[in-house]
Amino acid sequence: MKLETRERLAWLRLIRSEHVGPITFRRLLERFGSAEAALDALPTLAQRGGARQFTPASQADCEKELETATRANVAVIAMGEDTYPPLLAQIEDAPPLIFVRGNANLLKKRGLGVVGTRNASMNGIRLARSLSEGIGKAGFLIASGMARGIDAAAHEGSLETGTVAVLGGGVDVIYPKENAQLYDKLMEQGAVISEMPMGLVPQARHFPRRNRIISGLARGLLVVEAAQRSGSLITARFALEQNREVFAVPGSPLDPRAQGANDLIREGAHLVQTAEDVTQVLNGLFQSHLNEPSAAQNPRNPGALPENPALEHARAEIVKLLSPAPTTVDELIRQCQMSPAVVSTVLLELELAGRLERHPGNKVSIIGPV
Repeated sequence: MKLETRERLAWLRLIRSEHVGPITFRRLLERFGSAEAALDALPTLAQRGGARQFTPASQADCEKELETATRANVAVIAMGEDTYPPLLAQIEDAPPLIFVRGNANLLKKRGLGVVGTRNASMNGIRLARSLSEGIGKAGFLIASGMARGIDAAAHEGSLETGTVAVLGGGVDVIYPKENAQLYDKLMEQGAVISEMPMGLVPQARHFPRRNRIISGLARGLLVVEAAQRSGSLITARFALEQNREVFAVPGSPLDPRAQGANDLIREGAHLVQTAEDVTQVLNGLFQSHLNEPSAAQNPRNPGALPENPALEHARAEIVKLLSPAPTTVDELIRQCQMSPAVVSTVLLELELAGRLERHPGNKVSIIGPV
């Protein structure tokens, strides 16, 4: 697939529109067949869901964003295009568009994510660097988040063999500033990617979204030093949800920075002491296919919206069944005994009105009073 300029702009407008996340983006494409058709339907869907008004993302703003990317030599790659990372396309909430600065061809390599604490020990930094170097020499791309500590060490160890940094802000924003020199090296020898708008300075809430991309790019995730309740363990949870292998380096039970990795090993993660501990597992994995759905593409016969009168009763019943606790869409369909098309439409309406939240595992929950 290769998007034309007009459709690429429509994709960007759709994903930049309020309350449209990656999962909803795919649902809208499945329903309407194109981003342009989905954009036309957004205001009606949102109003049916209870929003007073809804305006899709501005065409002028999105044109400016694409122009800024072009001037900065940033590739804007759509899911389904040749240079879109194949494993990333298979996760449930894959970003429809990614911004790539540097060598985009690296994204086709077999990959491993490497994450860990920012407040790393000298031994942890040395291990992350040497393990990444060895795994890189075995032919694997190293993906990390360009944070201080373990992330930076993983990138430094794999610059010669191939590394990519997934950023929480725009690909043109260096964060943290202390890694400016590393960023320049990534521009020359690796790549940086993000789903965020150009120029966006990252905030704390952006990093979980960033983390799912780090794990989604690869068949496995290696954790080197991670405290309990850390961002690295959030990434490990994403990896498990995405059917990836999790690896961890054990550490001293007296070091809080080792508790997260030790817990992962206790729960079944692969114990890692050498690069070969990782590459032997990964080489076996790449001989088989992931049991995951492929990226959604535009349907040949997109369905029309059910008539509004037919949805009024359905909407009331579905809202009654929803709660702040996430429930699967399949269970919702069974409980309300309505067609998947009707349920999908009502959920889209509620989400675009800001009344519904989607969760991993095809789960949804109501926001605010029922």
